[in-house]
Amino acid sequence: MLIASKYLIPKGYTAMAIFPFVLLRDKKLQENAVLINHEKIHLRQQAELLILPFYIWYVAEYLLRLIAYRNKNKAYRNISFEREAYAEETNSNYLKNRSLWNFTKFINSNS
Repeated sequence: MLIASKYLIPKGYTAMAIFPFVLLRDKKLQENAVLINHEKIHLRQQAELLILPFYIWYVAEYLLRLIAYRNKNKAYRNISFEREAYAEETNSNYLKNRSLWNFTKFINSNS
């Protein structure tokens, strides 16, 4: 379910997936297929980890990468969940063929 509201999205972000919703800063973003696909990949990741463990893992991995890189953007971009979503966001068929826990393939790869 897509929800557009600039008040629900933290400053500096365009969209956010919080199971089972995709929150968008602006209603016009509903037409951005790549962005929506990126967020739907996150919804799948959240569902397969039973939601709460996803958020714990996400924050823990971000903090570990922040320590390693000492750069917020680089830490964020190297979270395994984000690496998978960015790598496949332009593939509109990705979720149809995605294997379970596919994000784990992105844990050890760095940019």
